Amino acid sequence: MMADMQDLPGRRVVVMGLGRFGGGVGVTRYLAEQGAQVLVTDVAPAERLGDALAALEGVAVTYRLGGHEADDFTSADLIVVNPAVDRRGNQFLNAAQAAGVPLSSEMRLLVERLPNRGRVIGVTGTAGKSTVTAMIGHLLQRGSAGEPRGVWVGGNIGGSLLEVVDEIARPDWVVLELSSFMMADLDAIGWSPGVAVVTNISDNHLDRHGTMDAYVAAKQTIVRHQRSGDHAVLGPDAADWPTAAGVGRMVLGAATYADVISLPGGHNQFNAMLAISVGEAIGLGGGEQLRTRLADFPGLAHRLQFVGEVGGVRFFNDSKSTTPASARMAIESFDAGTVHVILGGHDKGADLTDIARLAANRCAGVYTIGATGARVAQLAEAVVGGCPVEACGDVDAAVGRAVRGARAGQVVLLSPACASWDQFENYEQRGARFIELVSAHVQR
Repeated sequence: MMADMQDLPGRRVVVMGLGRFGGGVGVTRYLAEQGAQVLVTDVAPAERLGDALAALEGVAVTYRLGGHEADDFTSADLIVVNPAVDRRGNQFLNAAQAAGVPLSSEMRLLVERLPNRGRVIGVTGTAGKSTVTAMIGHLLQRGSAGEPRGVWVGGNIGGSLLEVVDEIARPDWVVLELSSFMMADLDAIGWSPGVAVVTNISDNHLDRHGTMDAYVAAKQTIVRHQRSGDHAVLGPDAADWPTAAGVGRMVLGAATYADVISLPGGHNQFNAMLAISVGEAIGLGGGEQLRTRLADFPGLAHRLQFVGEVGGVRFFNDSKSTTPASARMAIESFDAGTVHVILGGHDKGADLTDIARLAANRCAGVYTIGATGARVAQLAEAVVGGCPVEACGDVDAAVGRAVRGARAGQVVLLSPACASWDQFENYEQRGARFIELVSAHVQR
């Protein structure tokens, strides 16, 4: 068995979960380039993994697709588990551990190889972590006078840094978006970043974590193993999180924001202040200087992304909204009574009562989709004096009905509060369909 996870050449490594979205592509390519004997195994058949397999064309790997076999796990030297794989009660991972085979992940392999933990900025939270990660990268890439630097942005935001880890120098900054799933392995090795950032915390992924306490505990990994001299920039939901002696704590209140960027919503201004606070903590510059550098931040696709306007109606794609908290922030980014919101999707176990009631009370119309659509519609319809509610089934029908209901000066907003997996492969595909439908409407 592997005594040192740095020792990869010739080792038998199983990558569990290539993923329909290609999440295992980067680590698979890296392992093969390091000389490991790589087996990729996925429960999905080859026809559902076309893009990921195409990205690995020519790479020396073996595939086991359409199901797993226990012998692959018990005879391996290392198992690299995709974050999307639920480890709870997994018979194949249990068999591997019983056989003494260590488990790892792409993120663990990366942080074990990064040259300078102190120059790693980790960002987590229920909502806003991708935007804050990108904002911090934006500030760092602008640099400061007299200090050239390399900047690397990756993690849950997309793109494998493992493939370029040998290019990352000790003075470089690394900005990582860290999901609760990614941090499980980091807790096991006692690793937290030199700079920890927490945006906000609300219930999410309870279908995987089981309880809110377990979800919060996973998130707290980001500060749990920090040391004296590190920094923690915390949103109000994490104000009481314990940190080690000597860690520089900066806690932002819920109303800590100013008009910094042009993106809609007070939450985006708060995200900007989190990024600016990080810049101040690491000596990147003063607050006003950093505000100037961040002012032209363009935002990210599928996150309150402006799609177009027709007849005075504006359309926004917030498909990345997969939690009630993020949908609430999106709805509250616009004036009350102006939003026609599309809600619903895959059921992750979150309580949708409050978001349904908020939408009924604050919006001009609610249009529901997906597996949770009927329940959201029922909850919204129960609000006395609430706005019109329509159970539409899918995005196509919802956009059509929202377009018919919206008037000049109003907004059509896709901010589902749920994951996309019941009707789409990912939130990007859901957002792309919304954009396609809106574009067809705009061109009429």
